Amino acid sequence: MQKEVLQREYLKLTTRKIVFLVVVCILIFILAVYAIVVGSSNLNFVDVLKTLIGKGDERTKLIVFNIRLVRVLAAILAGIGLAISGSATQTLLHNPLASPFTLGVSQGAAFGAAVGIILLGGGTTSSSASDSVVILNPSVVVICAFLGAMISSVVVILLAQVKKFSPESVVLSGVALSSLFSAATTIIQYFASDVKIAALVFWTFGDIGRASWNDVKILCVFVLLSWLYFFKNSWDYNAIESGEDVAKSLGVNVERKRIVGIFISSFVTSVTVSFLGIIGFICLLGPHIARRFVGNDQRFLIAASGVVGGFLLLLSDTVARLIISPVVLPVGAVTSFLGAPLFLYLLIRRKKT
Repeated sequence: MQKEVLQREYLKLTTRKIVFLVVVCILIFILAVYAIVVGSSNLNFVDVLKTLIGKGDERTKLIVFNIRLVRVLAAILAGIGLAISGSATQTLLHNPLASPFTLGVSQGAAFGAAVGIILLGGGTTSSSASDSVVILNPSVVVICAFLGAMISSVVVILLAQVKKFSPESVVLSGVALSSLFSAATTIIQYFASDVKIAALVFWTFGDIGRASWNDVKILCVFVLLSWLYFFKNSWDYNAIESGEDVAKSLGVNVERKRIVGIFISSFVTSVTVSFLGIIGFICLLGPHIARRFVGNDQRFLIAASGVVGGFLLLLSDTVARLIISPVVLPVGAVTSFLGAPLFLYLLIRRKKT
């Protein structure tokens, strides 16, 4: 009898988590349609629907397929990638404040991307204010961004593993790494021309609008592969969440899982930053909001973090487009306004406990 009761309770909890995932996916779809429809071009839902089924006029096709749809998909994919990277990082480092952004990985990736764009010819400047940097060789920029991200990752892993830093110390080391990479980026700017300085500054703001269909395809591939990897290892991550001793007693190679997980998180972050610039706090917001609804079970938390991150970034980008339309704000500024209060709240709560 007690076994049946436990089974019913487990089924009830599982159903609740699945319902949450479905509801967020529906909200993403509704918001995506809204983001495609609204804007300065005065389109309506019927115009967009006709265009999506191949019956729209050329002007509407250009707006929907070349501008708005690619922007919506880029926001969703980038949000998913950043959020699942943040969720994995928090689990692997046993630190709710850990994320690629707070640990300096994003700044490292931005520095690497700046090297690729300014010094190695991966990008060039454009006369258009809305597209100040054109990525000519995405592979160069992505590789440079990845190397910059990995420097931060290796330092964080060494501090957490070898030196046995406390969670707070690891986060503080991330702040120091962010300052270091920001200083290095400033040096590159110092020796660059005025036009390239302006282009690089604009690039670091974080802008979904610069994404192309090729960028979306690359993001889709790496985000999907990383999601599949994290989901495949969700049971091992559950064991690590229970403590390293418990995980090792169950046969989990904690060190290897940590290194590979941080490696993949850094790569996804580097790809996102190299194409879209620095988008802060999505990797922190997504996992914490998802954890409130689905708990710490990694089988659901990874997926929930991804969909919440996709929704939040799409919502932030839509707000950035419309709040003072026709001026489009950098989405990185909007996400920072959302994430900074949460970061302070988490610090205060950890201090009390």
